[in-house]
Amino acid sequence: MSSQVRARRSYPVNKYLEGNYAPIDGEHVVAFEDMAVEGEVPTDLDGIYVRNGPNNQHPPLGNYHRYDGDGMLHSVQFKNGRATYRNKWIHTACFEEEAVAGEALWGGMLDARRGDRPDMPLKDTANTDVVMHAGKLIATWYISGDPYLIDPVTLEPLGQADFGGKRTTKISAHSKTDESTDDFVFFDYSRDYPYMNHGVINKDGVMTAFTPVELPGPRLPHDMWISHNYTILHDLPLIYDEDAYAHGRVKLRFEEDWPTRFGVLPRHGTGSGTGADIRWYEFAPCYILHTINAWEEGDWLHMTGCRIQPHTDGQGNPDLQSIVTIMGRHGLDARLYRWSVNLVTGATKEGLLDDKWNAEFPTWNNSVMGDQMRYAYCAQIRHEPVINFPGLMKFDLETGAAEMHSAGPGYTYSEAPFAPAVGAKAEDHGYLVSFVRNAEAGQSEVHIIDAQNFSAAPVCKLILPYRIPEGFHATWARGDML
Repeated sequence: MSSQVRARRSYPVNKYLEGNYAPIDGEHVVAFEDMAVEGEVPTDLDGIYVRNGPNNQHPPLGNYHRYDGDGMLHSVQFKNGRATYRNKWIHTACFEEEAVAGEALWGGMLDARRGDRPDMPLKDTANTDVVMHAGKLIATWYISGDPYLIDPVTLEPLGQADFGGKRTTKISAHSKTDESTDDFVFFDYSRDYPYMNHGVINKDGVMTAFTPVELPGPRLPHDMWISHNYTILHDLPLIYDEDAYAHGRVKLRFEEDWPTRFGVLPRHGTGSGTGADIRWYEFAPCYILHTINAWEEGDWLHMTGCRIQPHTDGQGNPDLQSIVTIMGRHGLDARLYRWSVNLVTGATKEGLLDDKWNAEFPTWNNSVMGDQMRYAYCAQIRHEPVINFPGLMKFDLETGAAEMHSAGPGYTYSEAPFAPAVGAKAEDHGYLVSFVRNAEAGQSEVHIIDAQNFSAAPVCKLILPYRIPEGFHATWARGDML
């Protein structure tokens, strides 16, 4: 067991700097012999579970928001019935500047932007998402930032991804890797015209498509879809309040008279290199934080995801303005939903897949992304005392059935990617892997859950000697992809 620990720092009172949200100070490597193990690590589990999330290296300058912390990766590598844990900060350019200075140099999302740094008014932390592409991890930021390459085994930094010198834009979190081709399909968004861009990087790291995407104005998309032939981009009616932004404040508006628009773009375009390739389709106004899957079926393109559920007024009608409060306060309330468009006639249809469960942070079997998958896995959402995940859920997207998994009321989970068993025979033949906080025991654990026996107890628990703070998104890197 090896570790590198910095001097412990004190932080101001803030619910997202306390309890299991509090930052940790160390970088550690924990061998299998140094973990307590309940059950057995499956021998057909081969790969690496990696989760991203915020972890400040310095006390904040001002009003800390959960999204502000420096990115830190936590990983567990499984092979031959054994496991190794690692964690490491993501060495962004901003992280390195603050490390040299010995203090925070940027405020957070709720603070004024740095006027002396027009190139970086808000700190790019790369703390949001992590995906595998071409044998390396790519860490990204939700407001669109620089993508950072990381060795998936050691978590050592490998610098920014410039894609052979062709990258000219930032890249947003929730860009996707298509495992069937190893294409990395990305989007970025900004406050500058044309407000969005789309690109494709092939398995050799070469940019094979790039398309500027013109929007009516600055937008706040968070995710995208890919099918085998198309990328589907979001133009949603949740936007910045421009008057507040002009005065240095962040405030959201929901334009309930605007439709939700999905832009359907052939993945590699038609060669024009312009937004002329994109077709826009309108749906009922809504906001979508995270998507699940898109697939083609004849002339139809279907899309599934987690649609923010607005509150209702006294008459039971949806109050679309409540979406501002839900998103502004991170009080997530979402339901599984499907949107469909006929690419020949332009006809659309949409509706709930589940009207009961508040479910978000979806994962799935990456090998069937772009096909009509049957299963999605989500975190159950609870808001007290702060947002947390008290359990995991398995949804059957064909029947609408849902299964629950929880080790008990004192446990909270991380986003749990699906890890296919070696030689898997079915879409759900494999495991969910999650960092879990056991509050009663005061310890962090790794749970391995049999996806085909989802509500049963984990097949294995690893008890870690260090605390794993709450985080954001995770990925599974198959052993044959490393």
